[in-house]
Amino acid sequence: MDDFLAARSQMALSLGFHIIYSCIGMVMPVFMAISHFKWIKTQDPVYKNITVAWSKGVAIFFATGAVSGTMLSFELGLLWPGFMKHAGPIFGMPFSLEGVAFFIEAIALGLFLYGWNRLNNWVHWTAGIIVGVSGVASGILVVAANSWMNSPSGFDFVNGQYINIDPVKAMFNKAWFSESLHMIIAAFSATGFAVAGIHALMIYRKKNIAFHTKAFKIAIIFGAAAAILQPFSGDLSAKNAAKHQPAKLAAMEAYFHTQEYAPLVIGGIPDTVAKKVNYGLEIPGLLSFLVHDNFKTPVNGLDKIPVKNQPPVAVTHYAFQIMVGIGVLMMLIGIIYFYELWKKKDLISKPWFLKTFIWATPLGFIALEAGWTVTEVGRQPWIIQGVMRTSEAVTPMPGIQYSFYLFSFIYFTLSIAVIFLLKRQIQMVPELYDRKTAQS
Repeated sequence: MDDFLAARSQMALSLGFHIIYSCIGMVMPVFMAISHFKWIKTQDPVYKNITVAWSKGVAIFFATGAVSGTMLSFELGLLWPGFMKHAGPIFGMPFSLEGVAFFIEAIALGLFLYGWNRLNNWVHWTAGIIVGVSGVASGILVVAANSWMNSPSGFDFVNGQYINIDPVKAMFNKAWFSESLHMIIAAFSATGFAVAGIHALMIYRKKNIAFHTKAFKIAIIFGAAAAILQPFSGDLSAKNAAKHQPAKLAAMEAYFHTQEYAPLVIGGIPDTVAKKVNYGLEIPGLLSFLVHDNFKTPVNGLDKIPVKNQPPVAVTHYAFQIMVGIGVLMMLIGIIYFYELWKKKDLISKPWFLKTFIWATPLGFIALEAGWTVTEVGRQPWIIQGVMRTSEAVTPMPGIQYSFYLFSFIYFTLSIAVIFLLKRQIQMVPELYDRKTAQS
C-alpha cells in the first residue's frame, strides 16, 4: 500500500466510524428530550426510565464521538497539510463554531446527567434540549465545511494564490443547505430505525414490553418521518450536484453519453471500457426530468468530462444505488407504519411487524455510509472541487501505512468497547425499570 492510498484509506476509515457515532450523538438527545418531556407532563415512570436509559447511551456515544472527532481533526493536519495550509483560513469558521457547539453540548450533557433530583424539572429538561440542539448544530457546521469542498466559494484563486477570503461566504456556500438538510434527515432516519429495531427485538423477546413499546414509538415516529422526507432532500442534493459537480452526478448514474431524454439507470454493472452499463434498467428521460424538470433537456455525461477529472465510476455508482435502494425501502416501511397508525391498528404484538423493524435496524447506517462514499469518492480526483487535487494535498512524510494499521486497530477496539457498553446497558434496562417502578 503506497502512502497516498494509505492516507485516503485512513481518512475513509475515520470518517466511516465517526459518522455513525456523530449521527447517533446528534439524534439520541432529541429522543431523550421527548421522553423526558412526556415524563414531566404525565409522571409516567416508564418515560423517566426511558430517559435515564437513553441518557446513558448518549453519554457513551458522546465520548466515542469526541474521541473519533478529535482524531479526525489531527488527521486533517497530519495527512493533508497541503489542503489545510490553503483551505484552513477559508473554511475554518464552521470548524471553530462546531468547537463552540461541542463545548456547549458537553456542559449541557453534564448538567443533564448529574441534574436528576438536583435541578428543577423544566431546567433539567432544558439542559437536555440544549444537548440536542447543539448536537444538531455541530452536524450542520461540519457538513457546511465538507460542502465547501464540493462547492468552493469565499475566495479568488489567482496565480496559485488564495486571495479575497470571505469565511462567511465560504461557510454558506451553494451546497451547504442541501447537503446539511440531507445529512440531518439521514441521521434521524438511520438512528430512528436503529433504536426502534433494538426495542422491537426486546418486544419480540417479550422483555419489559411496556418500557420497550413506548421507546419504540418515540424512535420510529422520527425515523419513519425522516425516511419519508429523505427522497425530497436527496432530489435537492442531486440537482445541486448536477449544477456544481456534473462529474459526480454522471458517475452516480454511470451516465457515459450526453443525450436528450437522458435515461435514469437502476442497478447495472458499469463497463468503463465499453462506456455502457450492463444489466441495468434504463428509464428514458427520467434523469433529464429529475435534473431539469423536463424529459428532453440533455444532462452532461462523462463524455463531457476529461478522463483525468473523472471519479471512479463503479464505486460511486454502486454506493449511490445502495443508498437509494435502502432509502426507498425505508420510506416504504415508514409509509406502512404511518398508514397502520392512521388506521389505529395495534401491530406491536404482530411478529411480522416486529421482524420488519428488527431486520431494518442496520439499514439506515448502511445507506449513510454509502451516501458518504458517494460524497467523497464522487468528488475525486479533487479534494477541493476544481481547485486542488487530492494528490497535491497529501503529506510527503513516508510510512503512512503504519499509521493506517494503528488507527484501524484503535477504531476496532473502540467499536468493541462501544458494543460491550451498549449491550450491558440494554441488558440492565429490565432491572432498572423494575427497581424504579417499585420506588415510584
